[in-house]
Amino acid sequence: MPSVEQNKVKRSGIGLRACDRDRAFEGFTLFAPLGGSGTVYLIDLDGKVVHTWQMPYPPGMYGYLTDSGTFFYNGKTVDNSTRYINGKPGKGGAALEADWNGRVLREVRHPDHHHDGIRLRNGNVLLICLAPLPRDLIPKIQGGLPGTEHNGEMYADYLIEMTTSGQILWEWRTWEHLDPGTDRITAVQDPREEWTHANGLAELPNGDIVLSFRHISTVVIIERKTGKIIWKLGAPPLSGQHAPTPLPNGNLLLFDNGPHRLDHSMPFSRVLEVELATKQIVWKYQERREYEFFSPRRSNAQRLPNGNTLICESDFGRLFEVTPEGELVWEYVNPYFNEGPNGLNNRVFRAYRYGADEIARAKATGGAL
Repeated sequence: MPSVEQNKVKRSGIGLRACDRDRAFEGFTLFAPLGGSGTVYLIDLDGKVVHTWQMPYPPGMYGYLTDSGTFFYNGKTVDNSTRYINGKPGKGGAALEADWNGRVLREVRHPDHHHDGIRLRNGNVLLICLAPLPRDLIPKIQGGLPGTEHNGEMYADYLIEMTTSGQILWEWRTWEHLDPGTDRITAVQDPREEWTHANGLAELPNGDIVLSFRHISTVVIIERKTGKIIWKLGAPPLSGQHAPTPLPNGNLLLFDNGPHRLDHSMPFSRVLEVELATKQIVWKYQERREYEFFSPRRSNAQRLPNGNTLICESDFGRLFEVTPEGELVWEYVNPYFNEGPNGLNNRVFRAYRYGADEIARAKATGGAL
């Protein structure tokens, strides 16, 4: 055995790394290690595990607490289907709600589900799904590495709204609303097996839907009544972004991953707050030496009640909280490592912080709803 730890993240230190109790938001952080056994962790500000959920679909993507206190989870089903999505890292297949004790209250499954699913305010579930594109569209799609289609096919995303009994009520297809000529694959080196690669969605207060597409570095707002795209932001300034999150002030919070920027020569990540009306960046967090903060895939950010922002730097399992001025007040590195294609990793798809009142509401779901 080598005398020196060979995993760089482990060698740099794991668990709680920093905590300024006077300025950090007092609460509990929820995260699910990618590639793990389906265990979801809730830790306090000291990094101590105070609760876990054991989910039936390991490994999963991520989970969060709903407004009613239930635990919503996007899981990966295991099957022998030859569907293309089963080979993708973001494969899902199941979305469920559980109580505080992990008992499944309701569940929906769909073989095309990937990356994200959310509980809508009407009680239904909205899923991101993947399907083959019509063949006549493939030559029209611009960008990406020529000749890298999947056996001559390309895939793109569609949304479905389902009841908890599995009835599909609404469907929205990217290829009916995006332009293959202008909504191009941003990076010349990206494969052309997928066109859009949706990775996150959210519901606005009026019921409209925010949807993020990594491959075309674009975020859109879909009007639910008509299905029309009524707002769009692309590259630049965005680059492979994730997790669009509506804020109470009407703005949009984004984790802008930045693996291949069109307006900068170097890849780096940042968190952006965008004003919808003007599309202007009104707040951002990035390191002064940009390369010190970077997650090329996954990740999210959450605006906390005290004005701070919780950030998940996914590829290094790093969760940290910053003030509006960008000062770090809390930092934790996921200590749970799992074997992946490139060895051990501690990736976390997303993380969320909850106050004591929200945790109390979640605990109350221990009985049947």
